Amino acid sequence: MIRLTELKLPLDHTVPDLTAAVIARLGIAPDALLRHVVFRRAVDARRKSDIRFTYTIDADVTDAPAILARHAGDINIRPTPDSSYRFAARAPEGFTRRPVVIGTGPCGLLAGLLLAQMGFRPIILERGKVVRERTKDTWGLWRRGVLNPESNVQFGEGGAGTFSDGKLYSQIKDPAHRGRKVLSEFVKAGAPEEILTVAHPHIGTFRLVSMVESIRAEVEALGGEYRFGQQVVDLDLAETAGGLAMRGVVLASGERIAAEHVVLAVGHSARDTFTMLHQRGIHMEAKPFSIGFRIEHPQGLIDRCRYGPFAGHKLLGAADYKLVHHAGNGRSVYSFCMCPGGTVVAAASEPGGVVTNGMSQYSRAERNANAGIVVGITPADYPGGPLAGIAFQRHWEEMAFAAGGGTYAAPAQRVGDFLAGRPSVAADTVVPSYKPGVHWTDLSSCLPDYAIAAIREALPAFDRQIKGFAMDDAVLTGVETRTSSPLRIPRDAGYESENVRGLYPAGEGAGFAGGILSAGVDGIRVAEAVALRLLDHPLRIS
Repeated sequence: MIRLTELKLPLDHTVPDLTAAVIARLGIAPDALLRHVVFRRAVDARRKSDIRFTYTIDADVTDAPAILARHAGDINIRPTPDSSYRFAARAPEGFTRRPVVIGTGPCGLLAGLLLAQMGFRPIILERGKVVRERTKDTWGLWRRGVLNPESNVQFGEGGAGTFSDGKLYSQIKDPAHRGRKVLSEFVKAGAPEEILTVAHPHIGTFRLVSMVESIRAEVEALGGEYRFGQQVVDLDLAETAGGLAMRGVVLASGERIAAEHVVLAVGHSARDTFTMLHQRGIHMEAKPFSIGFRIEHPQGLIDRCRYGPFAGHKLLGAADYKLVHHAGNGRSVYSFCMCPGGTVVAAASEPGGVVTNGMSQYSRAERNANAGIVVGITPADYPGGPLAGIAFQRHWEEMAFAAGGGTYAAPAQRVGDFLAGRPSVAADTVVPSYKPGVHWTDLSSCLPDYAIAAIREALPAFDRQIKGFAMDDAVLTGVETRTSSPLRIPRDAGYESENVRGLYPAGEGAGFAGGILSAGVDGIRVAEAVALRLLDHPLRIS
């Protein structure tokens, strides 16, 4: 097949229009085009008066070599690359050495699925509950202000990504097509097929729940085993001539599970697990992350600023944005996890702290747009070793809890009041979506002074890019602290811990991913390494 890129058509084009454009670009007779499929579709909204779709098309034609030769100098007409995924290994019949996967977020989910598909029958441990029960516990915090520390937005089947916008795009390089594998598995599990083609795919929370269940069913059908409510509290390590090696894991119940190969995919909020790993001498290091607030605007304002007269067009949906500002104090301020037509949600996992995140459904039909407005920080801001970032996060979450009145209500402030340095007393035209509710106050006590100063400088700068961004009635809700893991667990070329053979740090919690897709890709990559190690094959992972 032949791949065409940068094929642009008007917003209201038809399917025959697309076919005609493919024929015209290739310079062929209509009967020479056997079929064509959309590989990627993106929106080009740089000119609001002329918004277009940009396509990447794979075309099956009668004489591909001749057509490619005729377009040899055109970088947008090339042979279609092979994007199929190939398994790194297969377990032989009767293979009994079972790997363990800790965590069922996107990384653990895909690691477990791939190991099962390769025939290794993984044991998958999750400290939280199955996704339906977990959803009920999460609503308990949102509706009644009751937090279950073991079953919430952070802990439970599906991980933190289950209660999010379900974004499925990443900037990682993926020569082995693992990202395509993740998306294909999601479609098989019930995601809309369009996630394979649109440039910025998303799923939404409700669909993620059923997808997680479907993937679990496949893993179990292939011989894998899920164990919920099973927190790993210790590692059983053996001292060998080559150093430490995995021998098993110990659960809170006291049960020991023998395992020489363990995928550690615990997510960025497993603070007690990180403490245990540190005490056991696992190499860890502090890393940069970001902190800030959630901001809410009317979604219509964002649509008009991004799409102009085409705002509200059914083919465009709710508009998003991506903003960056380099403040005068040296801090970078940027939008994070933007959720069009979504809500701000309570994401705490520890008593006495307030944490915010963003979520939206597939329809993105809620009244407000929200995003994190966060400030980059480094280990220099929280010296004290690999766990110091956790203490830093916890401090500001506790400050937000106090500022919100100590009831899991979140502290909130209108943007006009925030910029003027005065507390807010009530909402105006923008009604905050955070549940179990907000407490109007002054947010300046909820982040470090340098972060407050940087955000105050950034909001007017963002207003110059999106008119109305710094509108008085926009709402800031605190605090956003779980943007990424505050630490990294270094691993070697074989994806194992630097100082423990058989332990495979993976995903966002270990510092190797940032979002659903990249976490899933890392889970696949680590599963491949585990499979090759189990079979004593040479490691060949691109």
